[in-house]
Amino acid sequence: MTNERVLIVDDDESVRWVLKKALEKEGIDALLARDGQEAFARLSEEGIALVLMDIRMPGMSGLEALERIRTEGRDVAVIIMTAQATMQNAIEAMRRGAYDYITKPFDLDEVNILVKKALDVRRLSKEVDTLRAEVREKYEGGLIGNTPSMQEIYKTIGRVAESDATVLIHGESGTGKELVSRAIHYHSRRSGRPFVAVNSAAIPSELLESELFGHEKGSFTGAVARKIGKFEAAAGGTLFLDEIGDMSMPLQGKLLRVLQEKEFERVGGTEPIRTDVRVIAATHHTLEKMVRGSRFREDLFYRLNVIQINIPPLRKRKDDIIPLAEHFLRKHQAGRGGVRKALTPETQKVLRAYDWPGNVRELENAVQRAVTLSQGDKIFPDSLPPQIFKPGQGVSISFENFLEEKLSDLVDRLGGLDQGDIYDMVIQRVEKPLITLVLRKTEGNQVRAASLLGINRNTLRKKIKELGIKGPFNGEEENEEE
Repeated sequence: MTNERVLIVDDDESVRWVLKKALEKEGIDALLARDGQEAFARLSEEGIALVLMDIRMPGMSGLEALERIRTEGRDVAVIIMTAQATMQNAIEAMRRGAYDYITKPFDLDEVNILVKKALDVRRLSKEVDTLRAEVREKYEGGLIGNTPSMQEIYKTIGRVAESDATVLIHGESGTGKELVSRAIHYHSRRSGRPFVAVNSAAIPSELLESELFGHEKGSFTGAVARKIGKFEAAAGGTLFLDEIGDMSMPLQGKLLRVLQEKEFERVGGTEPIRTDVRVIAATHHTLEKMVRGSRFREDLFYRLNVIQINIPPLRKRKDDIIPLAEHFLRKHQAGRGGVRKALTPETQKVLRAYDWPGNVRELENAVQRAVTLSQGDKIFPDSLPPQIFKPGQGVSISFENFLEEKLSDLVDRLGGLDQGDIYDMVIQRVEKPLITLVLRKTEGNQVRAASLLGINRNTLRKKIKELGIKGPFNGEEENEEE
């Protein structure tokens, strides 16, 4: 039996019984209710995915119950049953959000087919919603920050998402230009269509035209078959042209024609292909300067620059560094076993002090490295890349944090000790080097060493013997000051 259940609501007991037996024969669990009021009492039960409900019932009608189900936002599909197959009933049922309706008397095979179809559609819809949520989380996760500059970017995304205006995103490498473009796409009416990204700087100029527009078989050496370009692949969706400033001048002209005419031809082709694609471009160059230097077409610049979004470098939004780092910390610990790690105050200070020339991308790489190399549940500065943390740069690891890190590592590795062993082991491991170091500092003078340690001389001599500490400060060779 499936985990999804169907609630049958009808004041006719024979109808309820017949439908229940028919559905159970198909492996579908069915619950029963006599009227709208009882239906709402049962809707709270687990696993109800579909309601089969009569229109005419005492008290609350099926249409009224349907309206309430939608108003309350209940996650169930509804099929209306009616003995009066009037146009008005059909229109009202669909207007109020019914999945479908059936008329009495009905064929049980048709009911089974309709119920299975409704359950399949609901299941697929939930899967699509889940995938969209995962995609949005993946591509919006890096858009984190409460600084005024980031708040303005969020507002702009909200304002432009529903339009088809071209957007030009400017920002240094690693600031998250593609994340912004994906956020625009996934908040737009095109979100159910493809998002296709092309990096103009990563593809040789002689191949980029074919990559964008496709080519016909035999159009050039190596074109053994027709190829669909990115403009066709992104049909109905969004095409993201990254590093547009690196596009060659001839190709800029062809791109301008596509934006103006909404059509293009494949390389080697003669047939115009209509396109419905929203274009979002990005660059780390200052295109205005490139236009003045005749390295970028002025007409293309104005065509692209309908809406401009400027992403500030990470060094200019220091308050966003720690929230971003903590986001990446959670991301790169996901799916890992063991303890959850946290950034120490010293590590946070180092992260904030660094200028991040590689911006958000560099920050994520640094956090990923720290998660991998750090031991215990704390991430200390020495787990960061050497260009970020240099010993002696003014940030030191406190003795307490250092000790905590080492003890955490020790405790993690001690899995087979009997109860009570860890305390004794740790004390012994700390006592011996501590007493040894103090004795070295006092050049073997046990009186001064005992004073520094805060213990009496007899206790010190006992510890030296128990711990097996060797040296010129041992036994009768001690250099005492009476």
